[in-house]
Amino acid sequence: MTAGLRALTTILLAALLTSPAAAQSPQSGASDPLAADAVPALVFDGAPAPVAPDVITRDERGRVTIRAVRLDRPMEIDGRLSEEIYSATRSIGGFVQQVPKEGAPTTEQTEAWVFFDDDNLYFSARMHDSQPDRIVANEMRHDGVNIFNGGDSMTLVLDTFYDHRNGFLFQTNPLSAQREQAIADGTYIESWNTIWDVRSARIEGGWSTEMVIPFKSLRYREGGDQLWGINFRRVIRHRNEFAGVTPMPASFGGSGLGQMQVAATLVGLKAPSRSRNLEIKPYVVSTSATDTTAATPFRNDFSGGIGGDLKYGLSRGLTADVTVNTDFAQVEEDVQQINLTRFSVLFPEKRDFFLEGQGIYTFGGRTLAGRGSGGDSDDVPIMFFSRQIGLLGTQTIPVLAGGRVTGKAGRYDIAALNIETREKEDANAPATNFTAVRIRRDIFRRSNIGMIATARNAGDRESSGALGADASIRLSTNNTLLGYYAITDVAGTSDRATSYRGRFDYAGDRYGLSAEHLTVGRLFAPAVGYTRRNDFRRETGSARFSPRLRNNPYMRKLTWQATYTYDTDADVTRVENRSIEGSFGIEFHSADQATVQYVDEYEYIPQAFRIAPGVTVPSGGYKNRTFTASYSLANQRPVAGRMSYASGELYDGTRHEASYSGRVAVVPQFYVEPSISLAWVDLPYGDFSARLVTARFTYTPTTRLFMSSLVQSNIDGHTLSLSLRLRWEYRPGSDLFVVYSDGRNTVGPLNNLLNRSVAVKATRLFRF
Repeated sequence: MTAGLRALTTILLAALLTSPAAAQSPQSGASDPLAADAVPALVFDGAPAPVAPDVITRDERGRVTIRAVRLDRPMEIDGRLSEEIYSATRSIGGFVQQVPKEGAPTTEQTEAWVFFDDDNLYFSARMHDSQPDRIVANEMRHDGVNIFNGGDSMTLVLDTFYDHRNGFLFQTNPLSAQREQAIADGTYIESWNTIWDVRSARIEGGWSTEMVIPFKSLRYREGGDQLWGINFRRVIRHRNEFAGVTPMPASFGGSGLGQMQVAATLVGLKAPSRSRNLEIKPYVVSTSATDTTAATPFRNDFSGGIGGDLKYGLSRGLTADVTVNTDFAQVEEDVQQINLTRFSVLFPEKRDFFLEGQGIYTFGGRTLAGRGSGGDSDDVPIMFFSRQIGLLGTQTIPVLAGGRVTGKAGRYDIAALNIETREKEDANAPATNFTAVRIRRDIFRRSNIGMIATARNAGDRESSGALGADASIRLSTNNTLLGYYAITDVAGTSDRATSYRGRFDYAGDRYGLSAEHLTVGRLFAPAVGYTRRNDFRRETGSARFSPRLRNNPYMRKLTWQATYTYDTDADVTRVENRSIEGSFGIEFHSADQATVQYVDEYEYIPQAFRIAPGVTVPSGGYKNRTFTASYSLANQRPVAGRMSYASGELYDGTRHEASYSGRVAVVPQFYVEPSISLAWVDLPYGDFSARLVTARFTYTPTTRLFMSSLVQSNIDGHTLSLSLRLRWEYRPGSDLFVVYSDGRNTVGPLNNLLNRSVAVKATRLFRF
């Protein structure tokens, strides 16, 4: 299988890089369905186009069409909306609530405009507020989640291929903070970054904003007249109100803008033809490292390096990336977690090179980052998990070079990656080649089918592969059917191990139902993937009732949910897990939430495992019962976060857990994110405690400069770690990083150093 996968990758990359269709227009008659510009015919799906001077129309089906207005010269971006063009052009209004009152007119007026010139798209909005003193703005950091979660915001999404599935998101707040994401089939890709700018300003009776997005920063069909999807939504945080230009079901929640099927249609836009779309981003880095725990301890080991990335637009939909001597010195370290299970902890990918295009690799309901769709099951295998590349345990493995092609070609989403890592003897890691190829085809209006193939080749030491097919069928707005079938090599044999899944979800706002079957074979192991556990079959069913309260002055929504799970081994000879879970939650108008949960579980431990130093849980069957209560303070509060307490039985003993994780806003430029996790466990074979205390300090003097510090103390593990990180985006797309980290053993003097590193890295983006 492995040789075939490598051949498939070579053929696919060669075809994409040399296809003459990449230089043709959609009218050139390209017949290859995977050719870069084999674009399916667009079907207009909106209200009748507005006729000037109108800029918006609506029809009886709730569809919206918006007209973009051309500018004669570039717009000055200051956020004040004082130019004559705003009084000369009618505004887009008529926003409607998503929550709390679905379909009702917004409580505060909003005006918006869409402009363009030869090089840029512009979006402007004026947010009126009858209580301007209650406008909330507490985040300036680029890509900070509190831009949306913790304050007032305006968000624009663009479906540039008009496929009702994918898009690009641009978000800001009254402080001009910037947050951008890609949208892949309704999933947000938080790591996506591009070049754009925004300015916001406080005005009398509200706030206003202006965005400028270069066409060069977007992917779209060939130049000329465009037909795009567009949507924008305002959050009025002091009312906990979401209001958009198109009707959005309340059941979509905060992720509603990712559902491009409800977006408006944008007409009147003309985009430039494709240029070279070439980006080169070299870097230079200098590091100093100390590690007293290595097989051969070393101190103050100085090194330096150069390398870089190259990005080339094969077409408006497909992009080729090449990386040489890849360096990840600027990546923030993982946050430690308490683990009272026999399974390993899954840490998310944070390296930018691997994060871009990750949405295409979503397979069978799991994403590259480890988050799931359709139940969010931790036990669903991940077919491609990029942390398998360049990392081995806690050690980094040098990446020699690699390349990938990602994007959209007609009805196909394509991702093909090939990475080569160097040998690292002290980590017992041989030089290894990694391959992952993913092709997904759109079918019907909101459904897709696809295949994935991965391979890992370390010469004579290791060679393995994986192959799978999946489907996601959107039966209606709230009904989804998904599933997959996958096989992997069994090392040293010609055998194959299999895994498959089928799931149905009804996700209405008031009611929810789901049913799932999942099987993971005993030897199933994706070559470049992740499996939390093997050798099991699972049947799961859940039901939810979540009514909204119309006249209660405090509570907005109640939620009752029950879930039943039944696991056996893959041969159905032994019960592995059986659990009944019930929960009740309250959502308040303030956005605070309270939840209580009870779990009655039987778990079979097939092999003894160490749960803590000196404490081993024997194999056998155990009944565990746990009660959990939690309360979440909404993020717009000066002191926000989630507090929880859990108590119950664990492996014939007892456990008690308490935790707090939150955010303390001092000023908009400075905040602290403390986290405390405490666990006390009494077992017949040993008692222990697990206590973690962490705190992240973030200072953001401007929207393009931030400094952060992460302190982590594992009290019972007797370790203390500190990291400091500075990022200065001295020009769009170009950064200077300064990173310091160290780890210490707290038994004895604090100068008992375990490891330390210092890195200075500079990048420079050149766009052609």
